[in-house]
Amino acid sequence: MNKEILEKGLHIWSDDSIRLLSTPSVTARSAYFYAQEVGYFKTQCPYYSERQNLDSFLLVYTLSGHGILEYEEASYQLGEGECFLINCQKHHKYRTVDNGEWEILWLHFNGNSAFGYYQEFVHNALPVIEIKERQPIEDNLRKIIDLQRKKNRSTELLVSESITKILTSILLESANDKDNAFLLPDYIKKIAKEIDGNPSFSYSLDYFANKHHRSKFHLLKEFKKYIGTTINEYIISTRIQRSKELLKYTSSSVEAIAEEVGISNTTHFINLFKAREQATPLSYRKTWSHG
Repeated sequence: MNKEILEKGLHIWSDDSIRLLSTPSVTARSAYFYAQEVGYFKTQCPYYSERQNLDSFLLVYTLSGHGILEYEEASYQLGEGECFLINCQKHHKYRTVDNGEWEILWLHFNGNSAFGYYQEFVHNALPVIEIKERQPIEDNLRKIIDLQRKKNRSTELLVSESITKILTSILLESANDKDNAFLLPDYIKKIAKEIDGNPSFSYSLDYFANKHHRSKFHLLKEFKKYIGTTINEYIISTRIQRSKELLKYTSSSVEAIAEEVGISNTTHFINLFKAREQATPLSYRKTWSHG
């Protein structure tokens, strides 16, 4: 059953503000990133927009002034050079700060890869990020506006190219922010180092929680925050990496290698290896030896 769409707001913006709607073609929906709405607003208090259950992703970039985003039970201040990316299925509200103006470029978009890009962005950062290299964001948002005004047979492809550039830019910014913002806690370093040094050990979440005096919930959350993946996935990846070395540099059987990296079920080991390397252990060994 379709969820009821919430869409309301108070639209107070300057006469030179721009709002362009687009209906993507079947080709664009199936193969490209595509714009649904795009524009430029110079808003004035009490401007606001509140939505939920829209099949869309929204990127808003602040040119000047200040705004506020309310999203996922948190509130974020927005200033010059800051950008947010949100999933419009989730409830959200954004508005001009009291008695102020807020000048923004914005884009509603979608596409087959849109959710993946969004997940990667919020995995690296909060939904709001300060943009250090501003020109690519501004230029490509303005380019999309121009393309939507003067449509021709290449418009959708060029719009997709610009959206890709925007998303790539903010992902790189968010990844760099993550690297600079977090100093790895000692206990996270110790967990990763222990797994790296002995991937065959039968680790469990209880084992690490007891050893480092953390709750399992806290441990799961913090490890993923700092390392970028779950403890279980980190263990599997480390085991697969070790098995690749053994396949390359020894003549041990697949069964023996599976046992050596801590996976007693050979079939399970083969399936894990194939899922991550797109090849069976034996075909990987053969490719490596031929190379």
